[in-house]
Parts: sequence; structure tokens; C-alpha cells
Amino acid sequence: MNQRMSKRQKKSALRIFALALAVLVAAASVQVQTKAEEDKKEVSVEVTAPKGKVLTYEYRKSKDFVLDIKNTGKDVITNFVIAPDLKKDKDSEWPFKTEYHKYSKTIEKIEPGKTVQVKFAFTQRDDAGARRYTLVFAYSADQLEEDEEVFYVNTVKKPEDKKDSSDNNSKTDNSKTDKSKADKTKTDKSSGEGVGSGYTDFGGDTSPVSYSEGDSSGEEGGGGSGGGSVPRVIVTGFTTKPAKVRAGDDFTLTIHLKNTSKKSRVGNMLFDLNAPEEGADEQTTAPAFLPASGSSVVYLDGIKAGGTADISINLNAKSDLLQKPYSVELRMQYEDADFNQVEASSSLSIPVKQDARFEFSNFQINPESIAVEEEANIMCSLYNMGRLKLYNVKAIFEGAGIDTEEIFVGNVEPGATASIDAMVKGVKESTDDNTVTMTMTYENEEGEVFTEVKELQLNVNAPEAPEEMAEMIGEMPEEEKGFPMAPVIGLIVVLAGIASTVFIMKKRRQKKNRNEEEELLYELDGTSEDECE
Repeated sequence: MNQRMSKRQKKSALRIFALALAVLVAAASVQVQTKAEEDKKEVSVEVTAPKGKVLTYEYRKSKDFVLDIKNTGKDVITNFVIAPDLKKDKDSEWPFKTEYHKYSKTIEKIEPGKTVQVKFAFTQRDDAGARRYTLVFAYSADQLEEDEEVFYVNTVKKPEDKKDSSDNNSKTDNSKTDKSKADKTKTDKSSGEGVGSGYTDFGGDTSPVSYSEGDSSGEEGGGGSGGGSVPRVIVTGFTTKPAKVRAGDDFTLTIHLKNTSKKSRVGNMLFDLNAPEEGADEQTTAPAFLPASGSSVVYLDGIKAGGTADISINLNAKSDLLQKPYSVELRMQYEDADFNQVEASSSLSIPVKQDARFEFSNFQINPESIAVEEEANIMCSLYNMGRLKLYNVKAIFEGAGIDTEEIFVGNVEPGATASIDAMVKGVKESTDDNTVTMTMTYENEEGEVFTEVKELQLNVNAPEAPEEMAEMIGEMPEEEKGFPMAPVIGLIVVLAGIASTVFIMKKRRQKKNRNEEEELLYELDGTSEDECE
């Protein structure tokens, strides 16, 4: 009996355990489901038109349809895709020209609380008429199931449809026309357009982007770049301020750009200017052009389809650059309407001018004062201290009292010395103005002529007139007209006295020398006789 009770108790315990386990599993399932629902509530998105405006499209005019995508949840949304759903269009009609196979836009990441703006360029269909259309946009993301949002647009008639009906039209046609006018009036009252400022997310960083707004008229219309050609941005030209870039000076470079695409806008544009390396050695090697302030990177919001824009940057030209054109590479990075990255480059040729640098040595004037009909020599050295070759150097000497004299020096290489040597002739007495002007002229590689002026001082005196000399001779006494003998006789007497003095002294010296020799011989003879005794 006890054994039977024991088995019953075991079975009962097992049943209770199984029941408890089932309850626990059910509770866990409810908790997991509740947690999943809570997690799902953490991810939400809001798709709206800026300022809630209903756009009105005109015949054959392209216009951007803009949508604001806002992450209203607490988690990051990734791979958000949105596109107009033509199959689910409630009116079963599409009011725009179908120019691309795919109109979808993809946003890689949307941070919580951030808004990203997408644009679709549409062109009204010719037969759209004046009415309101419903647009259905379907969207999905990694964290979201597929959903859709409905928007409205207004269209207008072709210009020829707006004319009043003629007498040949039927009453039915007149009533249709009146109804169309009423519909259009109603549509105009409820229509409007406007694009609010939005934020575009690129690479995880949210930064404001604004495009140059404006409609581009034409039959081609617009749309995303998917399925179409890549929009090209080209350089149409550039200007510099000042117009001539000189080595060592600052200048402003302005580059003119154009978006050649007639359908797609480009945005988030980044430009990087790269100049060639210049320098004689490692210590002096550096880019030919460096930013005067900031960096060589320029940012531009965007360029509309078929539009133009300018970018400017302040640069400094390296002081030791040679006078020649320098090729500069402009690298461009931008995005098309589908946020696809596009890279391109273009080359610019910037000519650089060098200022001539030279000096003159001290001028030598010999003599510093001359009479009329006499000549003076003027000399100096020319030192070419710059990096520019001086061509066809000439020196012209001019003055009130001299004849004009021109000297051709020739070409002077950088770092070389040339000599300027001229003979100037006095032709007129310089009473008040003794200035002589030397004007040096030279040419650069392009044949432009430059001048340098130096002022010198040279006195030109009047010559003695022959008539005045004759009058002075006529006024002299008769005895003075003969040869002046007195000075000559005196000179002869002096010379004769000097000669006789020299002769007498020479004789005396010779006599003295003989006496000394005789005395010496006598002494020698006396000494010999004493030795013999």
C-alpha cells in the first residue's frame, strides 16, 4: 500500500513540475515578445515634405521633389531606402516623365534626432493636365519593415490648353473648359512650393547642406543619376587678382566651374589645389604656390543642373620662382543626386612674373669739368642681381651742355656684370644746370621695355676766344715782344757755375788722392832701409 502511494506521489510531483515548467516557458515567451515590442518602439522614422507644402509642377519644367527623413527613435537607422512606388500609385497614373529605371535614394546612416534631406528631380508629363496627383513613396531600413507615405502634387495645363474655346466648340467642350479653369483656380489656391533647410549625413557626420535653388528649363527634365550618365563638373576658366602674378607676392585665384549635366545636381563638393614642387635643393624645395592663410582645400555646397559657380583661394607665389607658367592640378570630389561619390581633376596654368633686380656701381667721370669741344669719360658697372635675363640693354647720356651719346650693352645674364663706358663731348657752357642724365633701357622675355634713370654732374666751361688773346698780345710793351733773354742768360750762368764747381772739386779730390799715395810709398821705402842697416 505504501509502495502504491509512493508511485502516485511521484506521478503527481511530475505533473506539478511539468505544469510549472510550462508556466515558466510561457512567461519567458511573453517577456521576450514584450522586449521585442519595446525594442521595436525604439526605432521610428518620420517622412515629411518640408513645411508641408504641396508643390505645383509646370509644363516641361524640372523641379526637385524634396523629402525630410527624420529619425524620431533612439537608435541609429542604417541603409534607409526610399523610392516612389509607381505600382501602388492610387490614381494608377504617374504625372512625370519616366526618364530613369530607378528613382530610389539610399541613406547609409541616420543618427537619432537627425534629419536627412533627399531630392528627386521630376519633369511634368505633357498630358498631365491641371489636376492633383497622389505620389506613394515606399521606404525600408535594416531596423524597419517596409512602409509607405503618401504625398500630393499639382500640375498645370499645356499653354495651348489655356486658351478660351472658339465659337466652333460645343457646349460640352465649353463646360469642360470652365470646369478645368475652376479646378485650376482651386488647385492654385491650395498649391505652393518651398524647400526647407535640411541636413545631409555623409560618412557618419551630420553637416548642413544647402544647394543653389532654381529651376532649369528644358525638355530633358531631371532625375537621379541611377541609370543615367555621371554629372561632370568642368573648369571653364580662371582669373587672378592682380592680373599678373609676381614671385614673392600674394594673389587671389578665382576658378570658374560649370555642371555640364542638364538633369542632375551635384553637391558636397571638395576642391584641393596641388602645386608643383620647386627649389634648388632639399632645404629650399616647396610648392610653387602656398595658401596665404588657411589650407589649400575649398568647400562648395553644390551646383544646380547646368549651373555655374566660382571658388576663390588666397595664395602666395614662392619668391625664387623662375618667370614661366606653372601647371597646377585641381582635384574635385562631389556627389550626384543619388549621393554617389564622383572624383575628377583639372589642370590650370598660372604664369609667374619676376621683377628685374640690378644695381649700378659708383660712376667715374674723368675729368669732372671740361671746356666746350672737349670730352669726358663716364664709366660704371651694371650688376644683374635678379633671376631675370636683361635683353637689349642700352644707355643714353643726355644733358644741356653735351651731345647725346648712346651706348649698346647687349644681353645681361642673371648674376652677370656688364660695363657701361661712354665718351661725352661738351657743346655748350652749362651755367645753371650741370646735370647729365643716363637712361638705361632693357627688355624682358616678352619684349616689354623698361627704363631706369640716373643723374650725374658734369661742368662744361666756355673756351677762351681767339680775339681776346690777340687783344692781350697787342697791349704788351715792345721789349716784351722779343724773346726773353734775361731768364735764359741767368740759367746759363747758374749751370756754368755748377759745372765749374763740380770740375774743381773733382781735381782737388784727384790731387789729394795722389799725395796720399806718395806719402804711403815714402813710408814704405824708409822702413826697408832701416831693416837693411
